[in-house]
Amino acid sequence: MFEYMGKELFFKFGIPVPKGRVARTPQDAADITAEIGDSVIKSQILSGKRGKAGGIKFTADPREGEEFAAALLGSQLRGLTIEALLVEEKLKIDKEYYLAITVDRGRRCPVVLASVQGGMDIEEVPEEYVIKYYIDYAIGMMPFCAREITRRLGLPAHEAKQVQDILLKLYHMFVALDGELVEINPLVVSGDRVIAADAKVTIDDDALFRHPDLPQVEERSESEKKAHELGLAYVDLDGNIGVMANGAGITMATLDTIQYYGGAAANFLDAGGGASEEATAKALELIMANDPKAILINIFGGITRCDDVASAFASVKKKRGIPVPVVIRLVGTNQEKGREILREVGIEAFDTMHEAAQKAVALAKNAGEEE
Repeated sequence: MFEYMGKELFFKFGIPVPKGRVARTPQDAADITAEIGDSVIKSQILSGKRGKAGGIKFTADPREGEEFAAALLGSQLRGLTIEALLVEEKLKIDKEYYLAITVDRGRRCPVVLASVQGGMDIEEVPEEYVIKYYIDYAIGMMPFCAREITRRLGLPAHEAKQVQDILLKLYHMFVALDGELVEINPLVVSGDRVIAADAKVTIDDDALFRHPDLPQVEERSESEKKAHELGLAYVDLDGNIGVMANGAGITMATLDTIQYYGGAAANFLDAGGGASEEATAKALELIMANDPKAILINIFGGITRCDDVASAFASVKKKRGIPVPVVIRLVGTNQEKGREILREVGIEAFDTMHEAAQKAVALAKNAGEEE
């Protein structure tokens, strides 16, 4: 959900949020700023790091708020179109904490994630500074659980009591709405108040039939919409190496390996078991839409035969052409036959993902330097 939707739910469940409203026109932003005074104007897109990307502005002047809104509404931020703004009171921030509840699939139970190092770049906070507290479904979030979490965080008494109350309400919301994730980052200490300054709420799609009144949001880039129509799992990313692999797990591992060697993926594309020429062509078209400097194809053939993948790729290369360097790792069923087919179009397949990733990162860097 968009931040403002999450905050509306927080308010409904008794979690304190800043005073504010949604603006869909510049005049709305001016009116709300005039009402609130010192305000923050926040772009509503389904993406993090909005502040660093220029999607958050501060003002106490209604006219300036109107100008900010006019510049932001309809513009692109991190590849997404801004169609709404959240205008709310600017908080005096004394401390920033992090609080979230999600599902630990390994342990098959909810887990509370909490840290005194909230705010931007929470992903970079060392693991030892993030508390994990697992919740027994049969018991739920009891007051003693909340007290233990705040004790481990080392919060002073006046803050701990408020955070405990928020934890109990957040868990109630998580269970009642079949949540996959409820996150507050940052959870702000502002004077004597503890307030949810941001909201990220994700509901399990398979449970939506139980919640017909909940807003449903779907926001994808053009490439992501096209991939969805084709039945492909695809996500745009910020790097310059196009990625295609046959399975969600191996695709994630490919992205991690590219990053390990100093590169950055331009997309996530799980092509699944489809190895036909048409499916391969469509997958490559999606990758090329991001204008990558190199492409890495990582195939571990089981049910998907390596020779089928190689034949489809070779046919696309001959008929349509691929204007950037392509690195292929091809291992598994009929791999030798597949590699022979690739040699005919000038490509030598790699044995390991690490070798292929290193090569792709080097090619992308060289292409960038040449420009």
